[in-house]
Amino acid sequence: MKAGSETIKRRYDRIAPYFDIFESVIEGLLFKKLRKKLWERVDGYHVLEVGVGTGKNFDYYPGYARITAIDFSPGMLKQAERQRERKQVVVDLELMDVQSLYFADNSFDTVVATFVFCSVPMPLKGLKELHRVCKPGGQVLLLEHVLSSRPVMAWLMKKLNPLALRLFGANIDRNTVKSVKACPFVSVRVDEGSGDMVKLIEARK
Repeated sequence: MKAGSETIKRRYDRIAPYFDIFESVIEGLLFKKLRKKLWERVDGYHVLEVGVGTGKNFDYYPGYARITAIDFSPGMLKQAERQRERKQVVVDLELMDVQSLYFADNSFDTVVATFVFCSVPMPLKGLKELHRVCKPGGQVLLLEHVLSSRPVMAWLMKKLNPLALRLFGANIDRNTVKSVKACPFVSVRVDEGSGDMVKLIEARK
């Protein structure tokens, strides 16, 4: 089963007010540490965050950087705007789809996406957009859900994927590392500390 951008957007708009509650346990146990680890690797002045969601990365933004953050869901972006005001974070928020970015080529020193490409209908197209807007010598940092390398778990994830997609707009059977390697990056590295189903990926243009 495939879902287009508008369908997934509606699903995220629907769950936006409750999204942080849904993910509160796994966020506290695992994701917060991984987000911190990723943002510690950000360098350069001009940074793009793709899929800002409710603003879960705001706590890790480097104070020296100019940050632009986008999301394709108006509902999620509204939650991020509230978080921006509450936490007094300096960030430009824009409504935009990663599959068709409005930015010029070679605009950003670092591009960041956390748990985004499980929801992008055409992930390779979106990843190529990240490559396009990243400056030569710049980096793309991704934290992503991926298909397990364990055969039984992979089989189960594929079976459950239609349900996960219908409920949350997210695919749980993506091979995002392979998709990143299909883009014209100079190098792609997976953090050695990554788990089986969550990967921290560093790609250099």
